[in-house]
Amino acid sequence: MPNNFASTLDLVGVEDVRDDTILLKDGGLRKVVMAGGVNFALKSEAEQNVITQTYQNFLNSLDFPTQTIIHSRKVNIDKYLESLAGYSRRASSPILQNQSQEYQEFIRSFVQKNPIMEKSFLVVIPFVPIGLPNKETFTNFLPFLKTKGAAEAAKNAEERELSFRQNLQQLDQRVGQVVGGLAAAGIDAVPLKTEELIELLYNFYNPETVEKEKLNLPGEVSPTSFKDIAKIIAPAGVEVSSNQLKIGNKFAKVFFFFSYPRYLATGWLEPLINLPCLFDIAIFSNPVDTGTALKNLRKKAAQIESQIGEQQEKGLVRDPMLETALKDVESLRDSLQQAEEKLFDVGVYFMMYADSQEELARLESQVISLTEAKLIYVKPALFEQLEGFSSILPFAQDKVGVYSPMNSSPLSSFFPFVSEDLTSNQGILYGINLHNSSLVVFDRFSLENANQVVFAKSGSGKSYATKLEIIRSLMMDIENVIVIDPENEYRKLSETFGGSLFNISLSSKEHINPFDIPIIPEGESPSDVLRSHIVNLSSLVKLMLGKVTPEEDALLDRAITETYASREIVVGEDFSKAQAPLLEDLETVLRNLEGGRAIADRLYKFTKGSFAGFVNQPTNIDITNRLIVFSIRDLEDELRPIAMFVILNFIWNLIRAQLKRRLLIIDEAWWMMKNEDSATFLFGLVKRARKYYLGVSTITQDVEDFLRSPYGRPIITNSSLQLLLKQAPATIDIVAKAFDLTEAEKSFLLSAEVGNGLFFAGKKHVAIRIVPSYFEDQTITTNPQQLLEEKK
Repeated sequence: MPNNFASTLDLVGVEDVRDDTILLKDGGLRKVVMAGGVNFALKSEAEQNVITQTYQNFLNSLDFPTQTIIHSRKVNIDKYLESLAGYSRRASSPILQNQSQEYQEFIRSFVQKNPIMEKSFLVVIPFVPIGLPNKETFTNFLPFLKTKGAAEAAKNAEERELSFRQNLQQLDQRVGQVVGGLAAAGIDAVPLKTEELIELLYNFYNPETVEKEKLNLPGEVSPTSFKDIAKIIAPAGVEVSSNQLKIGNKFAKVFFFFSYPRYLATGWLEPLINLPCLFDIAIFSNPVDTGTALKNLRKKAAQIESQIGEQQEKGLVRDPMLETALKDVESLRDSLQQAEEKLFDVGVYFMMYADSQEELARLESQVISLTEAKLIYVKPALFEQLEGFSSILPFAQDKVGVYSPMNSSPLSSFFPFVSEDLTSNQGILYGINLHNSSLVVFDRFSLENANQVVFAKSGSGKSYATKLEIIRSLMMDIENVIVIDPENEYRKLSETFGGSLFNISLSSKEHINPFDIPIIPEGESPSDVLRSHIVNLSSLVKLMLGKVTPEEDALLDRAITETYASREIVVGEDFSKAQAPLLEDLETVLRNLEGGRAIADRLYKFTKGSFAGFVNQPTNIDITNRLIVFSIRDLEDELRPIAMFVILNFIWNLIRAQLKRRLLIIDEAWWMMKNEDSATFLFGLVKRARKYYLGVSTITQDVEDFLRSPYGRPIITNSSLQLLLKQAPATIDIVAKAFDLTEAEKSFLLSAEVGNGLFFAGKKHVAIRIVPSYFEDQTITTNPQQLLEEKK
């Protein structure tokens, strides 16, 4: 029969939360550190070994117990949806407002229907003051305190506060040791603040599918302390049975780990940690005094040797198990003596939560199957479910007491920080983290630069992913999205969202004059801007001409300067109202310069020959729209790099003139990398983009051509965001070398499905699945079968 508690306040062992510290009723102090994670599965074997070895060194340094908790709940998207609602209200057009509302509903329903989880890693650091009275002694001492005068009571309070501060200082030293040790293993960790601790305790005592991110605390809560914490965090009700609990509306069950194999594989906990369900795992690591451990091991070795000797005297066949045990004991003694290992008493508890007993039974079967497959065995804490629940709480108090002696080497295989999230309340949804089923919501402008590279083989979804980002960025606070489209893939997107589409071709009515007078950005020198513009123009003309000798290069620079001078555009003068020259004006100047006729003849085809009109007309386009697409599909292959250069130079001129949050998408960027001058220009643009609040996305399927250029790798280095989709076997080694991929990452990219890939944001790597809504998919798809069905 289940037992019902008269008051759940009795379950709360917390006296106070103050100064970022939990004060327990027994007088103990606790600090809680929130730790990050790494995607352990994507690391190479060598990297995994380095991480676990560093973690082992950290364990060896500990002389106090710790409790590590893995906390898994469904992601809370309330704040993100609130921010989306704000963007929807400010949408600049009905179609964007509709897209924003549809996107919100898509996110909401997707999270409701799928197990989208959020994993938190906590390290609880305890401190028990020396000579602390037990609860009974303290209770008996209270009447004595009450008989003292007010002055003496105040003095006692002052002494207790001083003692608390001294204890807190020692606890903070432990926290520093833990944070530093985790940092050495590549794990960022920060101590939780007072209000964060209260929210954490509430969420532990009141397990819900989606946790509250912000509690409505009473007005008397201060930033440093809150008394009567039990009234805030106590659960509404708890039912206790022999083999399960019911906390509020959740059924729960606690298991303990009691048997491990002789060898533990590195990262064996990962499948459990990445389960898409509600659970808490608590790992207690209690260091054993090395002197005591050596003494006990010496006795153990003597016992085993005695047994072996006794068998030898009786003439019995040797027992390999005894010999192996003796070898293990002696090896451990050596390691302990040399401080290479440390002995711990290790307790592990797993608490799962479900909405029904049937679901709880299903989860139990799943957990047992996962652990037994690794020869690790668990049992439910029969008649100790409440003690198990208390052991899961972030108090570093093991109430069940099922320990396994373990040295730090196998204990390092418990490395729990194996799951990495890329979720925030700002930015757009890039996809789903395939490792832990979390959302990849990210703002690219939060990185050191907002540039991105996208590498993928044809048909793997690179343009699809880019168009998805464009749609979602437009409904946010991106002022402009500008696209260079070599294959006319973005036309439908432009038409749907009321963008401007400019077709740049030999017969097009839209023109860009590369000789346009540069706009002078605020705070920059007109002379410097003009000189820079002339350098870029020189690079463009050299791209048009092909190979140029050093003498021709010098002559070309002089001719461009004189072409501008003919329109009174010179360094040191005001040229803001001057009329821009054309390419044919440069041709005329070259014909009048000694040695310039040959260059002028080579430019003839761009002014009056077969390519006339392409770059020899005044600019007649306006890019004030939020979405601008430049299509160059109708240009011959040899003209595409020239067109991309002209467009980028034109865009760069406008971007520098006014600071706005913009995205520039360069599809099939490998065209620019085929020539040194255009590659140099592209690299310069990527490198300087951050200064002008610009994020540049360079997209390519021809990885080999892109990376063959000496500017390919620098562009990657200057792009904090990287998306790699399915790769071809012929290019995987090139990609692996450029992005320093592990064997696991290479294998993943070779076998990835369409829309799956690796997403790198700074130092964080996650495997991602790109997910569109129905509306988005209908807008951006280029699947021929889908397009034919739409026309029916």
